[in-house]
Parts: sequence; C-alpha cells; structure tokens
Amino acid sequence: MVNLDEAGPQWFSTTRWTMVMAAKDESTASSTEALGALCTTYWFPLYAFARRKGNSPEEAADLTQGLFARLLGGQFLDRIDPAKGKFRSFLMVAMNRHIADVLTHRNAAKRGGGATVLSLDTQDAESRYLLEPADDETPESLFEYHWALSLLGKVTDDLRLEFEESGRGEVFDRLKPFLTGEAERNDYEGAARDLGMGNAAARMAVSRMRKRFREILHHEIAATVASDDDIEAELARIRNVLSR
Repeated sequence: MVNLDEAGPQWFSTTRWTMVMAAKDESTASSTEALGALCTTYWFPLYAFARRKGNSPEEAADLTQGLFARLLGGQFLDRIDPAKGKFRSFLMVAMNRHIADVLTHRNAAKRGGGATVLSLDTQDAESRYLLEPADDETPESLFEYHWALSLLGKVTDDLRLEFEESGRGEVFDRLKPFLTGEAERNDYEGAARDLGMGNAAARMAVSRMRKRFREILHHEIAATVASDDDIEAELARIRNVLSR
C-alpha cells in the first residue's frame, strides 16, 4: 500500500468539487462535466453500497445509473453544505435518499428514466463485488473502502499517464511495485539493473515517484472536499478504511 503519511503540498483552488458545489446555484457545462468526471471515477463504491443493501446486480446498476441521472439533472445539489463539503459523504447520503425514493415509487423510471448517462461495466462490477468477504461489513464501510481504493487507483493511473507522456512508461512499470508495497522498500538493485542505472539513481527515481504520487493524491482529494483544511482529515480517513 502507498505510504500516505508523508505530507505533500496542500494546494486548493477551483477544483471539480467546487464547480459541482457552484452548480447548485447555476448549472453550467463545466460544473456538469466536473460532476460527471467524479461520478465516473467513483461509481463502483456506490454499486457495492447498493449491493450490500440487498439489491440484485441489476437493481444495483439501475440505482447507480438512476442516481447519476438525477445528479446530472441538478437534483440533490440543493443539499450540498459547503461547511461539510466532502463529495464522499454527499454521494452516500444522495444514494440513500435515491434508494428510499425508488422504494417509494417502485415503478419509477429505471436507469434514470431509460437514459444511460454513464457507461458502467456491470459485469466487471459484479465480479469485483463477489470478491468481497461475506461478513457483517456495513454498506457504508464497504462504500468508504472502495472509495479509497478508487481514489488511489485514479491517482496511480494519472501518474502512469504522466510517465507515458514523457516516454518513461517502462520506468513507471518497473518502479510501481515500490509505490504499491509489492517490492521491498530498499530493494533497488534489481530495478537499477533492469533500468540500466545505478542503485543511487534508482533510489532517487523511486523517491521522486512517491513524491509526485503524493502531490497528485493531495490534488485529487482537494477535488472532493470544500477546503484545503479537509485534506489531511480525508487522508487520515483513507488510512483508516484501508487498514481493515
């Protein structure tokens, strides 16, 4: 697992989440795009949440798609509280309300009234969900766990893209195990040999990779909270839920 304890720069400006929060006052193309991007990244935690609530795979997919249709249509946005502006918390509350509404109006539109607003790989989602242990974990804790995994997965993908765009994709692939904990922290000899560099250079490359990962992680978290004061709290929450 990536080391989340080392602090990175705490940047916060106009992020996707602040644009989403602004959408409750005025719907704009940028705010809708921002909300769509966040939903695309974090839809699986909602799917797992709906499944753990006792819904079938088809029902969970319909609920997730239906929630996104409502969000992208501007519903629930009036409930955004800037003082408690965590997108994670907002999505979970919105899903609970959506499930309650669907139960009340069982024949209401499926998949957002028949409109597919996001492409969801339901088969892959169900395969992932079936890997979950059949224990007493609550829908809320399962949601938070997969939220954290989705967040780290997106950060890793973004970092990989940076390396690939600079022509260093093979460097990322070789050093990624140092980022994820799959390699021994100080086992640089093999990486140095494979990449044709000295041990000190490999050590420095891993250090820079970890630093850049933390920077992207802080930026991504800033996109889901109301202020930079919340970033460290979210990091602590991620550590906590991944320690299960």
